[in-house]
Order: sequence, then C-alpha cells, then structure tokens
Amino acid sequence: MKSLSSELQAHLDGGTTTLSWCWRISRADGVTLGFTDHDLVLAFDGTDFEPESGFAASEVRSGSDLSVDAQDAEGVLTSDRITETDILDGRWDNAAVELWRVNWADTSQRVLLRRGAVGQIRRGRMAFVAEVRSLAHALGQTVGRTFQASCDAALGDTRCGIDLEIAAYKGSGVVTDLLRDRAFLASGLSGFAAGWFTSGTLTWTSGANAGRITEVLGHGLTDTIASLTLLEAPVRAIAEGDAFVARAGCDKRIATCGTKFANTFNFRGFPNIPGQDAVLRYASRDGSNDGTVL
Repeated sequence: MKSLSSELQAHLDGGTTTLSWCWRISRADGVTLGFTDHDLVLAFDGTDFEPESGFAASEVRSGSDLSVDAQDAEGVLTSDRITETDILDGRWDNAAVELWRVNWADTSQRVLLRRGAVGQIRRGRMAFVAEVRSLAHALGQTVGRTFQASCDAALGDTRCGIDLEIAAYKGSGVVTDLLRDRAFLASGLSGFAAGWFTSGTLTWTSGANAGRITEVLGHGLTDTIASLTLLEAPVRAIAEGDAFVARAGCDKRIATCGTKFANTFNFRGFPNIPGQDAVLRYASRDGSNDGTVL
C-alpha cells in the first residue's frame, strides 16, 4: 500500500489531474540521469528530468508472491544522454531505477511507485526496449558455493590469493596489426608462453577503448609476436598502436592451479568427486567394475 501525501491525494480526488511519469536512473559509473514523459523539464531531489527523451513505459505489473515483477521502458535513441555506444558498452547494465508518479504542476506532490534495476536491453536500428526488474530479481541469484570439480573462485580474488599485479602474471603490449575486429597481433608479450593469457583479462590503457576491460579467448605466440583473440569485439574499433595490459588466465582445473600458479592450497573446487562416467558405469565380467569402492 502506497502512502500518499494529503496534497497529492487531494489532487487525485479533484477529478482533473496533471500527472506524468519520471524515471531516475543511477548507473554504476556514478552518473545519475532523469527522464520524463512530460513536455517540459521537471526537477526534484537534485535531478533534472529531461522531456522528449524517447522513454515510454509499459503498464506496471506487480504480484503478491516473490516472482520478479517487470516493466518495459521503450523508446528511441533521441536523447543525447542515451547513446547506442553506451548501451553496447554495458553502462546501463543493472543500473538502479526509480519510477515516480509526479504532479507536473507541483513536483512536491509525487509518489515513488517502484524501485528496480535495468535488466535485458533489446535494441534495433533506431529503438530500444529496456526491461526494468523489481528488487525481487536479487532473490533469484545463486548464493553459496557449488559442489563441482572445477574451482569456483575468481582468479586474483581474496579466496584465490593470487596477486595478478606481479610481473609473472601481468604484461604490457601494443597492437601491431589487426586480424579481425576482435583479433590482433601485439608486441611486448614475448616473455610469456602461448596460452598464458587465455581466459585472462585485457585492460586497454590507450586508444578509443581506454579503461575498458575484456576477456581474452585465445593467446598464441610466433617468434616474438603474440596473437590475441578477445571473447567479444570491443564497442569501439581497435587500432594499431593501442596499448593494453594483459593478465594471466585460469581454466579452473586443479592441474593448472598447481603447475601455473603453485596455489593448490587455495583451490576452491572438489576435483575428486565422481563424474558422470562413474554414475553411468555398469557391471562387467572383467572385474573392473565389481561393486567395490572406486
């Protein structure tokens, strides 16, 4: 049950209303943006809500159970604060959203209808649809550990304990030749064996993608020239001369943890659990599977 101020309740009871929708979106990079379906700029709580932003909301859907309520914000890329590059760059992913119903004639008369986060964004050539998920979506996330053979720690976190800032696990390089939109040759990594940076990360330090972090899909080495393939093509094109820092990767196997990082003490998996082959075994006459302890 929403609690309305006496002024807003009186406005609603008056029969003729001057209401509008306002969205306040707080991105992970600290940028706070406001949008409204009104035709003039509205302002409250230190945020200016831009009109004609291309935003149009679907109906608000809510349930009494713990299912994830959702609403769609649909629009076109008309606002100079909503760019296709930012959408592709992930700047809007999981951004905090507040949805307000406001009396545009007196913005002090308003009510907060929903809090949530930006979920899936579907885009076309000139339009986008952003899913606004309710706070209940956090209840659907996996909490706790998974009983699996591979390690469930992230390389370099506190559970892993590896320092990725030491020279053995970090190298600086420069793009020397482009192969594809996400593959290139680089200098500066000749001291690292092929595959050292596979499943690792690459941080761009110069060029159009400076500051962006991406995952390395493959790492090869021919003579002194390294070849790197990224998991996804950057939003902005890679150019010769772009500098980066690559950090070692891990495939989460205990053998890699021991030989590459000498870190089996901190291995966070269960490498000795029976696999599917053990579950599907059947009795055989040669005695290899006679029902005794494996």
